[in-house]
Amino acid sequence: MSGGFGGAAVMGRRRFLVVSTAAVGLPLPVSGRASRSSPDLGPAGAGATSTVGLTVNGERRSAVVDNRTSLLDLLREHLGLPGTKKGCDQGACGACTVLVDDRRVNSCLTFAVMHDGARVTTIEGLVRGGRLHPLQQAFIDHDGLQCGYCTPGQIVSGVACIAEGHARSREEIREWMSGNLCRCGAYTNIVTAIEQTAKEA
Repeated sequence: MSGGFGGAAVMGRRRFLVVSTAAVGLPLPVSGRASRSSPDLGPAGAGATSTVGLTVNGERRSAVVDNRTSLLDLLREHLGLPGTKKGCDQGACGACTVLVDDRRVNSCLTFAVMHDGARVTTIEGLVRGGRLHPLQQAFIDHDGLQCGYCTPGQIVSGVACIAEGHARSREEIREWMSGNLCRCGAYTNIVTAIEQTAKEA
């Protein structure tokens, strides 16, 4: 049978995939057949683990994790701190913001093993002696939340924004908080809460 679309059908699906893959220069599966096994992930792949020790919210914590575990998943899944939220899991929304050695970090974008020995502060760690952090209280006072999903990241980022000296005007607050998205649109009240807290600090 000659050419056209029919040629691919006669050739057979598997053979067609192998030939077309080779034609565009992609590596062929083992033995010229589609492999159903997991890819070779090398020494840092599946099964490679490390013990990570952190000071989280003032308490020394450790866990044995797969080397590919994000800091976000370490906090949520291994250390039982679900306050830090998994939003986009791509570093675009800021819901997972935590402080690592007092610096803002999107915890979904960084591996836990990179922070062995670091100090990490999550939303749970902002409470002191049973009392809310002033910015947490300001979010309540100024209605800086609706659904609340982004709120932990907003507050942690806001605390850092104030500490960094980037809360001297509403415009500056907007600029330095731009990595934290609120899909409910509570931005005006969030800025007001940060502005008030910075003035009272």
